[in-house]
Amino acid sequence: MNSKVLILLFIVLLHITTFGKPNPIIYKTRLSFPYEQMGLTKRQAAVHLLNRFTFGIKPGDVDMVLDMGLEYWFEKQLSSAQPESELAANLASYDALKMNEETIINSFLPQFEIRRLLKSEGVFMADSNFDKKEYKAFIDSFLKEKNIRLPAEYQRQLINQKILRAIYSNNQLTEVLTDFWFNHFNVSLSKNQCAMHILSFERDVIRPNVLGKFENLLVATAKSPAMLEYLDNNYSISFNNEISKNELNNRIKRVAAKAQAPFQDSGVINLIKQRKSQGLNENYARELLELHTLGVEGGYKQKDVTEVAKIFSGWSVVPLLKNNDGRNNFEKSKYYNIEKLGFVVDGSFLFRANRHDDSAKTVLNYHFSPNGGYEEGLKLLENLANNPATAHFICKKLAVRFVSDNPPENLIKKMANTFLKSKGNVKEVLTVMVNSIYFWDENSVRKKIKTPFELTISAIRATNATVKQPYQIFNWCNTLGQKFYYYQAPTGFPDRADYWVNTGSLLNRMNFGMAFSANKIPGVKMDSTIINNNYEPESLDAAIIGISNSILPESSTPKNINRVLKLVSGKELNDKLTQIVGLLIGSPEFQKR
Repeated sequence: MNSKVLILLFIVLLHITTFGKPNPIIYKTRLSFPYEQMGLTKRQAAVHLLNRFTFGIKPGDVDMVLDMGLEYWFEKQLSSAQPESELAANLASYDALKMNEETIINSFLPQFEIRRLLKSEGVFMADSNFDKKEYKAFIDSFLKEKNIRLPAEYQRQLINQKILRAIYSNNQLTEVLTDFWFNHFNVSLSKNQCAMHILSFERDVIRPNVLGKFENLLVATAKSPAMLEYLDNNYSISFNNEISKNELNNRIKRVAAKAQAPFQDSGVINLIKQRKSQGLNENYARELLELHTLGVEGGYKQKDVTEVAKIFSGWSVVPLLKNNDGRNNFEKSKYYNIEKLGFVVDGSFLFRANRHDDSAKTVLNYHFSPNGGYEEGLKLLENLANNPATAHFICKKLAVRFVSDNPPENLIKKMANTFLKSKGNVKEVLTVMVNSIYFWDENSVRKKIKTPFELTISAIRATNATVKQPYQIFNWCNTLGQKFYYYQAPTGFPDRADYWVNTGSLLNRMNFGMAFSANKIPGVKMDSTIINNNYEPESLDAAIIGISNSILPESSTPKNINRVLKLVSGKELNDKLTQIVGLLIGSPEFQKR
């Protein structure tokens, strides 16, 4: 056999091993879970894996993972490439999800913008002869013709899609990480300026980057209109640049050329007043260092915060709302070839070179030369993303989310070392974490308390319930203390047990379990017979054991079963089945993952 034939045969074999199931040699060295070493059976390990990297275990999931192999299942989740036909069908009616940011801004208008539009169209008639009912019908017809709706409809679609993705997505790790990173880079619907950008923020900024390099995610959030509006960086400006200085000097020269006193001219006076009234805003700079990268103990000082604010001065948002002064002025500015002046337009991000501080700057002993423009912001983000303090801070947050409320320092150090070596590769960091004995330690298994969102979604997934009105789940999450998308502080929701569990919250969680199991939540339906594989239980004891094993795989304890047995009442077995499901969902075991 000649050398060419051997080479061809080698290529064919390589193709088969590479593009079929993952190559066993590469696969085994990459992922090797030490659960047996930590005293877990393979089934217990599968349950733990599903509890941490999905929004809840569905009937049949444990056997599916066992058949695939634990490492292979996790590798597939890291690839984030599972088909999503069921999810797509559930999201098909949500048209906002297909809109770009500009279309969203111009399709969902608040009342004051609707009034402005009506006036500009010449149909806003304060002295109309219509009565209120006729006038409302007239306005509704006008808005329908223009395909304009209120922001409440946009918010409903945003909230519903998060719930449906958590329930139906096959790429569960991606959804769990989307929730994690959104919380890390929190923005809030409670702030009107950023509210209409949040769907794009989650869809286009967070989700595509959850398993990539942290630096890419950091840059994407820094340039996002949602973040720029939420932390007021779009208002952070400086006139310490040649463009602004020339603007004022040219104005003065024009006035002087007409033999007028420059500092009595209204245009000059207004420019000077503007420079005095506007300036740097340090909100984003502070949260970038404290919450997004280094952490509160990351070694920065107030001087660093001010210098960072200077670096990000001029980082702003393209005016997206059509037919207003901001948009009109932006469109006019294009004719002046603003790119040559150092302006940057990237989608809905706008770097305003005429509002950027061009002085030299120093952050954490790193020197930035004068006139760095837009690029110095990117360089700072690169430095911060690869800083050892950032590596430790981010890895600790990941370990708290996936391992325990108080993860071992040894684990955090291992993850942080990988973070730095891999330039912030999230897949590599998660691989080190899940390969560690600490992830499989008995002090980690079923020790994390579910958030209200995790609790409600896991109940739906555990029972294969059908959901036609997802917003009802949002209402329950709000009742349970987690009004997601509305958390006002940039910290995001705390990730620790004592924030979520107290006497009042436990009662509310029990109430949710009973309302859910009794099908008293509109648009959410559970069939308790499905949990028992459509078999009629032989006795009440058998029903409790069967349902408990289904909802709490590998965690169904005699103590829990006896507690439920004492609380079950009613004459009909079907009523008792419903009670059993509700009591188990409200049980201490189900509250943990």
